[in-house]
Amino acid sequence: MNKDNKTSWGKVAGWYSDLLEKEEGTYQKDLILPNLIRLMDIKRGDVVLDLACGQGFFSREFLKAGAKVMGVDVARELIHLASEITKKEMPDAKAEFITSPADDLSFIKEKSIDKIVIVLAIQNIENVAGVFKECQRVLKPSGKLFLVLNHPAFRIPKQSSWQWDEKTNDQYRRIDQYLSESKIEIQMHPGDKPEEKTISFHRPLQYYFKFLGKNGFAVDRLEEWNSNKKSQPGPRAKAEDKIRKEIPIFMFLEAIKI
Repeated sequence: MNKDNKTSWGKVAGWYSDLLEKEEGTYQKDLILPNLIRLMDIKRGDVVLDLACGQGFFSREFLKAGAKVMGVDVARELIHLASEITKKEMPDAKAEFITSPADDLSFIKEKSIDKIVIVLAIQNIENVAGVFKECQRVLKPSGKLFLVLNHPAFRIPKQSSWQWDEKTNDQYRRIDQYLSESKIEIQMHPGDKPEEKTISFHRPLQYYFKFLGKNGFAVDRLEEWNSNKKSQPGPRAKAEDKIRKEIPIFMFLEAIKI
């Protein structure tokens, strides 16, 4: 079991909760959520495990779709927020929130979950094989695992960036490293509190397919999502918007238990 809480977002629980609950125009609200609801095809009564659920933003949307939801996160502060917000907004909802690392689901019965979703968290978890092994154990036969992650080919912490070509007046994506796995310290709250940091793990695409396969999953769907944002008017806006449509920032994987 991974007991290392260095990747927990508990220290910035309040800021993270406000970001998802109150701020408009976030990727979580405008891009990830509608795509997840479309692809997960939640049926009333489905038992959904929201793994690394944070303060329960997605959990509550799954509840609205008719699911019974269990939210799990290593950060006690976020689980407290998830429980409190859900009780306030949805007092009759069938939801349970538990503090635990993602690679220890010993409190969940074998073959009891219909669908598991991990949103923007697998890159912050060290023991990926352990997570997939536990997911395989608790999923019902033919149950599905849904992953949303920063695109591993185009968003590599400190090894990828937007660049501007002065000769062609074009923006492009620079990639300095891809196949090598890395463990990188990053700032939790961009633009504020530089002392609050977490660990991000970069792995190439083949890594996820390998460990999913080894742990009894077959990937049956992959989608790549580009940004829905637009640049402010300016001399580079057209080029920025053009390349933004071509370079995906998120990757979605759907894996079925075999």
